[in-house]
Parts: sequence; structure tokens; C-alpha cells
Amino acid sequence: MLQKIKRLSMQPWGWGLVVLSCLALLGTALYFQYGLNMQPCIKCIYVRSAFAGVLLAGIIGLLAPKTALLRIVALAGMLAAAIFGILQAYELLEIEQLLAEGGFFSCALFAEFPTWLPLDKWLPAVFEPTGSCGDTSWQFLGESMAFWSAFALWGYAAVAAVLLLSQFARISNNPYRG
Repeated sequence: MLQKIKRLSMQPWGWGLVVLSCLALLGTALYFQYGLNMQPCIKCIYVRSAFAGVLLAGIIGLLAPKTALLRIVALAGMLAAAIFGILQAYELLEIEQLLAEGGFFSCALFAEFPTWLPLDKWLPAVFEPTGSCGDTSWQFLGESMAFWSAFALWGYAAVAAVLLLSQFARISNNPYRG
């Protein structure tokens, strides 16, 4: 079974699906920001950067799906970015719940990206926080954007974890073995 999953990870169409889905999600985020004037908070920006990390990992995998080292790097990067995003989305969900219960919370106004990766300086139109935390004005099926972001990131994390595990399976060239 792991051999079949490993073979799937070597196909460019799977990586293309990761890239296209991330582009769609990031495009949707930008539409919400610029089309619907829903300004992103710092946590939203961190979740957005996690999707950008998954996108970058997908591009690496798409460029060299047959190269084991790059495929493993792409899968590990995808898993790490997804986990980071899940943690940020959960923090935002906690903030939303606190505010819904009548509590008070104030989040940071400026992003704290590493000095070697200042996304908010390089691409401020995409990664600069301009809103406050806890806005749940948009909902789908009764759930906020933070919930759906965590949901999507859990999907990426699960796929990356299974594919990463499969990389340690040995593919047999024997036509009589599955």
C-alpha cells in the first residue's frame, strides 16, 4: 500500500493539485481583503504565510517529483507549514471564542517574521496585517474563516504526513509483487 502511495507522490499532477489549491485559497484570501474589504489580522497573516509555505513546497515537489531528496524536502516543508498554520488558526479560534463570550483581546499590530524572511516588507499587499483579531463577519455553514483555514491545513498536513511516511517504502520492480 505504501508503495502505491509513494508512486503517487512521484506524479506531477498531485503536486499540481497542491499548487492550484493553494493558489485558489490565497486568491480567495486576497479577494476577501481587497474585494470585500475584510482586513486581515496578524493571525490571519500568519495563516496566509502557512498557505504560502504549502504553495512553495508544492512548487518544489512539482519541479522535481522523481527526485527523492527534493520530494522529501517538499513533503517535510508542506507538513511543517501546515502545522504552523493550524496552530495559528487555533489561536485565532480561541480569540474569536473569547470575544464571543464578551471578553477582550488585542492582538499585535505588526508581523514578526524572521529577519531573513520579512514577508510583510517584501510583499506588504499580501502579508501586512491591517485588521484586528476576532472578526467573524464572514461565516460559512456557521463557521469562521479561521475554522475553514484550519480544516484545509489539516487536509494538507494529513496528505503530507502519509506521503512522507510512504517515502520510506521500497518500490519493487518485480511485476509479480503488488
